[in-house]
Amino acid sequence: MKMNKKSLTVLIIIIAVIVTLASVFVISLTSKKSISNAKRKRATSNPTVRTQTAEILSLQDYVLTNGEVESQRSVAVYPTMGGKIAEVDVTLGSHVNKGDVIAKVDPSEPGTRYALNPIEAPISGSILTIPSKIGTTVTVNSEITMIGDIENLQISASIPERYVSELKTGLKADIFLQSYPDAVFEAFVSRVSPVVDKLSRTKEIILNFSKKDTRINAGMFAKVKLYTSLYSGEIVVPSDAVVSDDEYSYVFVIDENSIAEKRNVKTGKLIDAKIQILEGLYAGEKVIVEGMLSVSDGIKVNDISNSALNQEESEPSSDVKNNL
Repeated sequence: MKMNKKSLTVLIIIIAVIVTLASVFVISLTSKKSISNAKRKRATSNPTVRTQTAEILSLQDYVLTNGEVESQRSVAVYPTMGGKIAEVDVTLGSHVNKGDVIAKVDPSEPGTRYALNPIEAPISGSILTIPSKIGTTVTVNSEITMIGDIENLQISASIPERYVSELKTGLKADIFLQSYPDAVFEAFVSRVSPVVDKLSRTKEIILNFSKKDTRINAGMFAKVKLYTSLYSGEIVVPSDAVVSDDEYSYVFVIDENSIAEKRNVKTGKLIDAKIQILEGLYAGEKVIVEGMLSVSDGIKVNDISNSALNQEESEPSSDVKNNL
């Protein structure tokens, strides 16, 4: 049966309506998806940062130098007359008492013979240097050996001239010895030289160990961490949190709505990647310490500090994990 012209027209209209409605539906879905993507993009476009609460802390300044462990009291031993060493009665490390004979010198010359001349210990202590060998020709200016008190040791160290104003007796120090890399030995400054060496531009200090330790030997090389001034009463933040340009130093702080604010600051002492903030910041404010280079004034940021902290707190310890 043939379709009349009127029916065909109706069919075409129905098809057109269906196509139109389908197109509108597709466009609507696409638009909603685009809007959703745009919202998601805007939500994730906020810079991700980490913050730290500004606190008033103390900064301990220090000077690093090298030193040498030595006897607090040591004396060089010299003969009373010249000649050749005929006898040696001690070895390196030997203990001697004051008046003990440590060597003898033969002052004889060709055609003459004299009695051996004894060399006596001027103090009680231990032989710190290898004594002169038998047969060695010596004069009254020749050092035969060195005697020292190895029970009471000290450290001599040289401090650069620029730190001279910081030096005084009583300053504390940590001593590190190569033989015991994991040990820290406490010491304090007992003497400060009154003069600066004009060649090295340094001033010598003497440090005494806070307590005796049999592991410490005279002659050891020491690394000295001398604590000087303590700076307190100011806000301290990581130095990476401070951005500097040609004119100003500034930090970014965020408020309760995670809005960043650029804040000009005045900085103070910088010690071990921590810096004082003298002006422009208040205790308790949140300072951006990571990600500040992607932040500008007035934008909203995504602070992940709390989420990272909560994640660490929620994760069980290794002992707990092992028991699970």
